[in-house]
Amino acid sequence: MQTPDGLPAEIDLTRPSAARVYDYFLGGAHNFEIDRQLAEQIAAMTPNLPATMRAGREFLRRAVRVLLEAGIDQFLDIGSGIPTVGNVHEVAQAANPEARIVYVDIDPVAVAHSRELLAGNDRATAIHGDLREPKLILDQARAGGLVDFDRPLGILLAGVVHFIPDADRPADILATLRSVAAPGSYLVISHSTFEDQPQEMLDAQRLSARTATEITLRSLAEITGYFGDWTILEPGVVHMPLWRPDSPSDVDDHPERFGAFGGVARHDRTAD
Repeated sequence: MQTPDGLPAEIDLTRPSAARVYDYFLGGAHNFEIDRQLAEQIAAMTPNLPATMRAGREFLRRAVRVLLEAGIDQFLDIGSGIPTVGNVHEVAQAANPEARIVYVDIDPVAVAHSRELLAGNDRATAIHGDLREPKLILDQARAGGLVDFDRPLGILLAGVVHFIPDADRPADILATLRSVAAPGSYLVISHSTFEDQPQEMLDAQRLSARTATEITLRSLAEITGYFGDWTILEPGVVHMPLWRPDSPSDVDDHPERFGAFGGVARHDRTAD
């Protein structure tokens, strides 16, 4: 059975979704009234939040371009959300039409819209998966045939690890993902933080508890630890606008106001 919107009937449209709230802030069309109501509540408390969402998307695009320049032609984008303009497959395939992308999201609505958008693109697909079950995600990605784990891979975790509570052991999840990556692979992470943040931002974070995916804010040290022993690229794990901006004018006097750190690391081959 399907809803009037053509979506699976088991999707709960009475509870806001973090992916759909994010879509709303990015100016997308794949959200519902319940999502817009929560988004407006959050925006009223933190007027800068839409700009923060856009800063996160811009960080991801810059990181993907860096990986492409390094020769990466396959990407596993976990927590990809609902497709908006400038998604990973658009950026990657504009530079390399042979690039392959597997999107993963926990929200069935995000997956349904992704599959609709990707119809006819045989080098990109979307799968339903929960980051808390990384082995299942890896098995699905492997079975789909688009990702070859024997070759360098770009693992993208943009704005998703902060949805994993400490009780679910995010460090172990990241270790599982790193363990299957071939030397030459890259890991991209952006993650919300409490460091340098005003109280209103921390108060708005509590509203995320109304979705199925509450946010856990973490320190720079914790976020940096998720890269394990991989080599962190310059300029390190920094406030998102500071990570290789396209132009110095893209960075204002308060890059910390976007409330998240971002970084990229490479899996270098170790000596036998």
